[in-house]
Amino acid sequence: MKRNLLIGLVVMFILFQFYRIDKTAPEYDTSKDLIAMTNPDAEIVRILKTACYDCHSYETKYPFYAEIAPISWWVKSHINEGREEMNYSLWGKYEVDKLAHKIDDSAEKTEKKQMPLTPYWMLHWDAKLTEGERKTLADWFRSLKS
Repeated sequence: MKRNLLIGLVVMFILFQFYRIDKTAPEYDTSKDLIAMTNPDAEIVRILKTACYDCHSYETKYPFYAEIAPISWWVKSHINEGREEMNYSLWGKYEVDKLAHKIDDSAEKTEKKQMPLTPYWMLHWDAKLTEGERKTLADWFRSLKS
């Protein structure tokens, strides 16, 4: 009985590998990207690229485990949710009122340690922000409103 269950699980795992996630990014106007439009200093660019851009832009760098289903499905789901909530690649396409809200939201979630998500930085150690980096990024976001 245990052997049949194990064989069944292995077969299911193998079959899952045929259901690949779509890792292609849509075409977009790179001049409308947050970094391109705001021209932040190198420290802000580094923080954004390591802690934000994998889930909140079209510049996702998929890790090796994004090749393994069903983990890949979970990763893609988080990326889709992140892009839906805030997509820095589409920064210049947001309406002024919506953009003001997105700026406040980005600053607040950074400051309150809601972003980046814990599972993300636990797998990407360079994305774990120090208190100083959090303050720097939150202050920078707020400066965009002035």
